[in-house]
Amino acid sequence: MGRRAASIDEIQYVFCGAWGSAAPAMSMLPKSIHASTNSAAPLAGGQPIEATTLTLPVMQQQYQLVRNPERSFTLKLTDAPVRRPGPNEVLVKVHSASLNRRDIMIVQQKGTTSQRDNFVPLSDGAGEVVEIGSGTTRVHVGDRVAAIFHQNWLSGRRSPIDGMLSQYATLSEQGLVTLPSHLSFDEGATLPCAAVTAWNGLDVYHRVQRGDYVLLLGTGGVSIFGLQFAVAAGAKAIVISSSDTKLQRAKELGAVGTINYHTFPEWDKKVRALTGDIGAHHVLEIGGHDTLPHSLASLAMGGHVALIGGLSGFSGEIPVMALLGLTGSASGFNVGSRADFEAMNSFIEKYRLKPIVDHVFDFTEAQSAYDYMESDKHVGKVIIRIAGRDPGSPSI
Repeated sequence: MGRRAASIDEIQYVFCGAWGSAAPAMSMLPKSIHASTNSAAPLAGGQPIEATTLTLPVMQQQYQLVRNPERSFTLKLTDAPVRRPGPNEVLVKVHSASLNRRDIMIVQQKGTTSQRDNFVPLSDGAGEVVEIGSGTTRVHVGDRVAAIFHQNWLSGRRSPIDGMLSQYATLSEQGLVTLPSHLSFDEGATLPCAAVTAWNGLDVYHRVQRGDYVLLLGTGGVSIFGLQFAVAAGAKAIVISSSDTKLQRAKELGAVGTINYHTFPEWDKKVRALTGDIGAHHVLEIGGHDTLPHSLASLAMGGHVALIGGLSGFSGEIPVMALLGLTGSASGFNVGSRADFEAMNSFIEKYRLKPIVDHVFDFTEAQSAYDYMESDKHVGKVIIRIAGRDPGSPSI
């Protein structure tokens, strides 16, 4: 009810524990918490709701990744206290969370250097503000929000925090953004990592222009958001994949060209053919070791390669002389800041973009969601719905 919210992330670096030492002792916990809204808040569709009194639980369920003896992690459902928000903090009832490729890598001990033996996973989520601490001004009870990927990256350095696969999350008001009004919780949960990453790769580091060629590798979250942003900006998107079925879906979403890299192993030549030998002005490079040489060979004069991921490994060489000859550039980055998120949300709102949700799993099916994500069957995003369908959600 009211406006809703999203979440945080377990970063590649380290993660804090379940809810930390700030949680009250179990013997001191009351049976329930009462929080009153002060004013009516509009639903996503613009209809107001009456002010209400919410009864908040003192305990919740959340998933934690628990380290195994062999150093990988197992996903376990646990009980944990709901921490009341302190000054300038916000309690968010999490409605939906989404998975990223990094979440699979973390389970496999390939995407985190954390020394913690357990932590709450998933960076991306959406929900509603149900309580605010003293001094909070950026958000209000009932707001629909998403938490930025790097909670403390407002400027300067960043640091880690627990993830969003939890019924409630207590966050800093500074680490939240308001969801676009036309998106559901499921759709809003897709934004913090993949969408902001694609946005930065196309807009912040080398702004996409109408008529530019944009090369996208695969049909996962980053690439599909890149496709949607490119099409909305009037650019020409080319998508590569090993699946003709997925490539057909990319065409339906607006791709002007598709390439099956099993059929065309030297797919950079196909890219140049599709572009009239111009090449791609923008490349969202998520493949790493095996794909980077082809991405660079696909680059247009003055083009840019956004170094994002390493699905085939993180090693690789960048031929500096080749980039100099093309007056091209390559840059690496890790998602983006709150300002980037807010700029992207304005773009999404302007063009009424709807994230592509491939499959929605219930909270009790979290392990199945991980398994499905690892299978690479998806196009777009995989969702875990935590709070169930809310009648205020505009879709899904």
